[in-house]
Amino acid sequence: MAMPHDVPTAAQLIESVREWLEKDVLTSTTGRVQFHSRVAINVLAMVERELAVGEQQALDHAARLAVLGMKDDAELATAIRNGDLDDRFNEVVELVRASVLDKLAVANPSYAVPTLND
Repeated sequence: MAMPHDVPTAAQLIESVREWLEKDVLTSTTGRVQFHSRVAINVLAMVERELAVGEQQALDHAARLAVLGMKDDAELATAIRNGDLDDRFNEVVELVRASVLDKLAVANPSYAVPTLND
C-alpha cells in the first residue's frame, strides 16, 4: 500500500532516534539518565517491531479467532468463561499460545523462543 507521506517513514524516524540514543546518549550518560535512555531504547525497539509485523499479526489473529467462530478477544474470553469452547480445548490453547508468541515477538523476542517441550 502506498503511503501518503514521503521518506523518512515513521519506522525510519523511530530507528534513527533509537540509534542516536544507543550510540550517543547511552554512552555519554550515567545513572538515572542512562537507565531512562535504556528504557527509551527498548520502547522504540518495540514500536519498530510492532510497525514491522503488527498488521500481519492482527490479520493472523483475526483468522485464528474466525476458526473458532469468534470476532474478537472479548467474545473469545466470554466463550471460554461460559464453557462454550470446552470441547475445543486444544484449538483454544493453540490460539492463545500463538497470540502470546506474537505479543512476545514484539515486546521481547528473546522470550518468544520455543522450548524443547514444544
